[in-house]
Amino acid sequence: MKKYTLICAAMCAAMVFTSCKSSESAYKQAYLKAKQQEEMQQQAPAAQETNMVTPMVERPVNNTQVVDNADNIAVRQEQVTVVSGGGLKNFSVVVGSFSLKANAEGLQQTLRSEGYDAQIVMNNNVTPAMYRVVATTFDSKVDAAASRNGLQNKYPGAWLLYAK
Repeated sequence: MKKYTLICAAMCAAMVFTSCKSSESAYKQAYLKAKQQEEMQQQAPAAQETNMVTPMVERPVNNTQVVDNADNIAVRQEQVTVVSGGGLKNFSVVVGSFSLKANAEGLQQTLRSEGYDAQIVMNNNVTPAMYRVVATTFDSKVDAAASRNGLQNKYPGAWLLYAK
């Protein structure tokens, strides 16, 4: 019985060692594949070098249009209703936004003590409803932008509102 066990173990070992051997064809296929990739990489830069760039043609400028910087100022458009104040014109400078009306009223009182005709408007289209404190309001965007620039020293988050 020991003979049979020894013979079976020897045959199993022989099968394991002979079946794990890599074939020469597998090595050859891997070598050929790597060689093809190397050739393709060498050809790709050569193809890029042959691309021609068309020369730039200089042309004189006929019409130069200068755009006033006031046209580049961002304006937020919202549908608002006046809660406290005399009413809005086309463009307004908003210096504060609050979800609580009491906070908006506090800033309104501060602005009025500084000489501004501050107003409170409400935007219901956002959740929660926001109370906007308007320091100044104007018919033209240029005037509103100038006012906003003056207010930004004390109220850095001031922005322009176009009321629908």
